[in-house]
Amino acid sequence: MTFKQQLRTVLIFTKLSTKRFFRDKLALFFGVLFPLIFLFVFGSMSKGNTDTNFRVAIFNQSKETYAAEFNKELTSSKTFKVSKDAKNLADAKDKMAKSQLDGIIVLPEQFGAVNPDIKHPQGVVQVLYSQSNANTGQTLIAVLNGMVSQMNAHLLGAQPPLAVQPAPVNDHHLTAFDYTFAGLLGFSIIGIGIFGPINVFPELKKQGILRRLHTTPLKVWQYFTATMLSQALTGLVGIAAQFAVAIGVFKLQVVGNWFEIIIFTVLGIFMILGIGLAVGGWAKNERQAAPLANAVVFPMMFLSGTFFPRFLMPGWLQSLSDWLPLTPVIDGLRLLTTEGAHLVNLGHQLALIGGWTLLIYVIAFRVFRWE
Repeated sequence: MTFKQQLRTVLIFTKLSTKRFFRDKLALFFGVLFPLIFLFVFGSMSKGNTDTNFRVAIFNQSKETYAAEFNKELTSSKTFKVSKDAKNLADAKDKMAKSQLDGIIVLPEQFGAVNPDIKHPQGVVQVLYSQSNANTGQTLIAVLNGMVSQMNAHLLGAQPPLAVQPAPVNDHHLTAFDYTFAGLLGFSIIGIGIFGPINVFPELKKQGILRRLHTTPLKVWQYFTATMLSQALTGLVGIAAQFAVAIGVFKLQVVGNWFEIIIFTVLGIFMILGIGLAVGGWAKNERQAAPLANAVVFPMMFLSGTFFPRFLMPGWLQSLSDWLPLTPVIDGLRLLTTEGAHLVNLGHQLALIGGWTLLIYVIAFRVFRWE
């Protein structure tokens, strides 16, 4: 058989594998719809957290006019979500202990009374917060201090001699969802590259299809190549659906070059697919494939930055996660989509992907079994 004929065989099996994918409802669900479910969940969470607000209860114990105005200012602010359920201070403390409130703001009886010496209202705002949620309490106090400082400047008609000037550096106006999206793509690549082969290969062995293919001139590299091409095509369909939903529903902003993003995504699919080929090709049945796949998938899913950033991890764990196969894929996609990096800037990530691809496919070829 000439090399041209061998390539023709590869293309035929690629076509057959692709058709089988689109006819398999379960494969369509896990390859396309399941990642979209996660996209909607995390997209809604990111979209809902664009504005920082605090759940508070406000008790105005003063009868002064300025206290009523101050209370109105707090209630109308988007920073505070004022609870109307707390009947009294004791009830509010009970709700705060149950984490139903972030804090309690109290305006004492003399708050807003005019000081005859300075002829301006004065008073102290009391902020009650739980020690178990001290970080939120301190942030709430900082926000109120900022509001009070502005009011003091307005009342006294003078600006403080020292001030802080904010200068945001997010030139592209990206949101939290834009940075989260790369991790969701990584999760989708896991589903495409690993769960696809470990579901298909044991079933084909059980039906005796691979055994019959083994009696033909078909070689392992041809079968692997056809599977790789088929999974890349179907994977790009699923990822294209994610991009479409993310852009249409959650207003995703992509800074980088689309062609480079596609090339890098395909490289990531090829590498992760090797893990699925190794596990699915070695396992005789689903009982062998599923536990081994989970042992491989879960560390990558939780340590490679799929659902939360790696900088939140301890230093030693970050160093360990640097070497996981999925980490350079997610890091590279994040650099391409949010920072406008090019493939030439991803030398470290491409080197890791290349090294893992070589090692994984050597193992996959050695452990593959036709039955």
